[in-house]
Amino acid sequence: MADHEQGAHAAPVADKRHAFGRNTHAGRSRSAVAAAPASEDAPPAEGRPRSRDNSDSGQEDRRNGASRQTDERDHQDQRDPDDDGGQDGDKGRKRPGRLPLIIGGIVLALAILGGAWYWWSHRDLESTDDAYTEGRAIAVAPKISGYVAELAVKDNQLVHAGDLLLRIDASDLTAQRNQARANLQLARAQLDAAQVQLEVARVRAPAQLQQAEAQLKAAQASQAQAEAEYRRQRRVDPRATTQSSIDTANAQLQAQTANVAQAEAQLRIAKLIEQDIELAQAAVEQRKAQVAQAEAQLNEAETMLSYAVLRAPQDGWVTRRNVEQGGFVQPGSTLMNLVTPDLWVTANFKETQLTAMQPGQPVTIEVDAYPDLELRGHVDSIQRGSGARFSAFPAENATGNFVKIVRRVPVKIIIDSGLPKDEPLPLGLSVVPTVKLE
Repeated sequence: MADHEQGAHAAPVADKRHAFGRNTHAGRSRSAVAAAPASEDAPPAEGRPRSRDNSDSGQEDRRNGASRQTDERDHQDQRDPDDDGGQDGDKGRKRPGRLPLIIGGIVLALAILGGAWYWWSHRDLESTDDAYTEGRAIAVAPKISGYVAELAVKDNQLVHAGDLLLRIDASDLTAQRNQARANLQLARAQLDAAQVQLEVARVRAPAQLQQAEAQLKAAQASQAQAEAEYRRQRRVDPRATTQSSIDTANAQLQAQTANVAQAEAQLRIAKLIEQDIELAQAAVEQRKAQVAQAEAQLNEAETMLSYAVLRAPQDGWVTRRNVEQGGFVQPGSTLMNLVTPDLWVTANFKETQLTAMQPGQPVTIEVDAYPDLELRGHVDSIQRGSGARFSAFPAENATGNFVKIVRRVPVKIIIDSGLPKDEPLPLGLSVVPTVKLE
């Protein structure tokens, strides 16, 4: 710009010099023209030498030639600096000053210093734009089928652990629960009866054994008496007894022998006292098992009934709700997602950036959605495998042509500070983490 101002200032001066030269040349030319006829037409004066007239004419010609040279130099000063007008034109053109060179040198020095500072400040930093916010999204799904009787949440609503989300109509489950309760009461009553039978068996069995033993002794005594009577009738003189007395004695002996056999059989049965008590004890255990089964059925019925009420398992925000009141739901179908406050960053660094990266190194995080927000955290862990290794269709490098591609490895970054408390960050936001390598 200084050269331009100097050229603009020199242009009027050159114009003035050029105009003054032309005026001077024109005046001298007119004087020469006016003087020429006089010298040519008029006869030479008498007594004046002719060589003086020639000398005056030569001086006039030299003055005219000097004037023309001055006009040519002025005209060359007016020419374009880019026009190659020969050696005389280059000498007449004004050269640029040293100020542009000084400015260029300063700019170059600043650029070199800026590049050196940038390299020095970023030599231990690793950054990537392939990073996103991650968190826990809990899928809420029912375990029973039925119609939604009550919907207690809205989209993006904050809920706390234990808060009601929705309620499913459970009329049939309530009936099953009541039936299970009745079966449990019946089983408990049967158990009580079995326990009473056990106590009776523990008392009755020993008494029956003693009774059988006494009956056996009585039968044996009667048998001995009948046998003695029968022998006496056989030893007496036939004239002193009758045949009827002999037959009666014989019948009594046989009857008492049968009674002894019967008493012995009853005694053998009575001796099974331990088996009778064990049988009663087994009946009690059976009734206890039936009670436990009835209790399990009641617990199952109550559990199924509790499935009709869905509550929040953790604190979080309701996300992607796709259920409405009155709708029919199926077991296992996702009704909504619950996003917990836990938040971290998953950064997919290139494998060439992991050389000096270790857990615990500090990280600064920039969020694309919130440019004024600056988060700070640290490297938590590095996944033991690239993303391509765990993809649904991993690459088969052993077949076909091979093209080497730089793999990316997920790195988990924990956020330590900077998160807004009133409005947490959504999942899946693009961020730019920068790891300070130590």
